[in-house]
Amino acid sequence: MNDQTGDPLSTLEILIAQLNSMWEGIISLLPSLVIATLFLVVTWIVARFATKIADRLTAKTAMRPSLRELVETLVRIAIWTVGLLIALTILLPDLTPGSLIAGLGVGTVAIGFAFQDIFENFLAGILIMIREKMRIGDYIRCEGIEGKVEQIMLRETHIRKMSNELTIVPNSILFKNPVEILTDQQRRRHEIIVGVAYDTDLEQARSVIRTALETSEITDDQKPVDVFACEFNASSIDFRLRWWAGSAQRDMHDSRDIVIRSVKRALDKAGIEIPFPYITHTFKDAIPMASHGD
Repeated sequence: MNDQTGDPLSTLEILIAQLNSMWEGIISLLPSLVIATLFLVVTWIVARFATKIADRLTAKTAMRPSLRELVETLVRIAIWTVGLLIALTILLPDLTPGSLIAGLGVGTVAIGFAFQDIFENFLAGILIMIREKMRIGDYIRCEGIEGKVEQIMLRETHIRKMSNELTIVPNSILFKNPVEILTDQQRRRHEIIVGVAYDTDLEQARSVIRTALETSEITDDQKPVDVFACEFNASSIDFRLRWWAGSAQRDMHDSRDIVIRSVKRALDKAGIEIPFPYITHTFKDAIPMASHGD
């Protein structure tokens, strides 16, 4: 009976002793907790001031807005990382800075493997922002994707097609594959193929086409036009026409429209035929023809 009544009392005493021990531990940690909290407040203030300083410094450079935001974010992360490590060392004296850094390194490697694709796009975005080429407003072509660059972010780039659809492209695709920047220069070369009949005087045809190109309102007067006889085709001899005009996509369509109409009008005026394929039907048996009297 004494053992049975003594067990609850001993259990209660053990519980009270453990609670007292925990409370004493919390009381002993209070000074360290207060100091660590104050240090985190100081870290927050330092991070704010450092971010403002970084913003002022990068504002004086030609950095892209996204790259400036990245610099500010990296400064903030670096300060908070150092602040948290020091706060943990204050709060838990048994932890050394070396062990914390080692644990942080292992965790970073594990996260890196888990989110490999995300980090790949992130690094590609940084490299794209650092290089001078491909800016907002450029018209580009890459891996079957063609359109105007609207926004370059850390992990993705937004490209607006001419038909107004928005394509979101991972930065790793733009970094690993060749990218054609069609609007890198204000002027670019355009070309079309024009065929003339086989019985045409080629020198006359070349002269007529060249004159139509040179007098066209859309071609660049400062750049030469080229007219080359390039191929014997099935029903024509083809000329390759090259001229310089605006590099924007709209300029390309406008210049092709004006050049095609000008060349067609000049060839018609000169009596030069632009041939098309003829189809000849051959019948095995004779086809009876109806007489006028029937």
